[in-house]
Amino acid sequence: MPPPPPTAVSPTQDDLKRMAAHRAVDYVKSGMVLGLGTGSTAVHAIRRIGDLLRRGELSGIVGIPTSKQTEEQATEAGIPLSDLESHPSVDLAIDGADEVDPHMNLVKGRGGSLLREKMIEGTCERFVVIVDESKLVDYIGGSRLAMPVEVIPFCCNYTLERLRRLFVDSGCTAELRIEKGKPFETDNGNYIVNLYFERDIGDLNDASDRILRLPGVVEHGMFLGMATTLIVAGKLGVTVKEKSELAS
Repeated sequence: MPPPPPTAVSPTQDDLKRMAAHRAVDYVKSGMVLGLGTGSTAVHAIRRIGDLLRRGELSGIVGIPTSKQTEEQATEAGIPLSDLESHPSVDLAIDGADEVDPHMNLVKGRGGSLLREKMIEGTCERFVVIVDESKLVDYIGGSRLAMPVEVIPFCCNYTLERLRRLFVDSGCTAELRIEKGKPFETDNGNYIVNLYFERDIGDLNDASDRILRLPGVVEHGMFLGMATTLIVAGKLGVTVKEKSELAS
């Protein structure tokens, strides 16, 4: 009897993240200033860039890290680092996302690095977003998982309640992010309020404006109209969508 054919092994979520990250690194060219994202997907891109630098396939790269965690990972990978003050023009940023809607709007920052991510990714010429297919949603908030808002510690529960009231019609609940029995603190010394929605919050630009008008709010995790390229890894392979395609 011939042996049975080998059983196909489905890629794990981490495999999918790696596939998307490696495809994104194809956009990296020698001499670029790169925004280096934060999180479990972005770290695959950081390691890949480090490998290409060691092999001499890339050179002259300067990385701008979006968090202290990313700074450590990039240093370990051998990527030379700088900051926006020294390199205010960023050629390309690569980062993951927690949600992506059909218009390539994003939720980011569940790792707590949303402010630095938005500063760096908002100034780059090309922002490549890398996700596995589980991050695709019909609308922002559609995963029913957190949309983070960075707030100052002063009277943070007062700010939390004001945020919740903004979206009461969307069934919003709000929670202060707690880790190890105390408020999670960002790299900037601030706290994170997580917002959860039962329903669509409507016009995203209006929602953004209302959040940012609240005293005590530093920044929110909606990245609207910023992504230029979306790379999605799924069980059937990797797909690429360009922002320019949305307008056509």
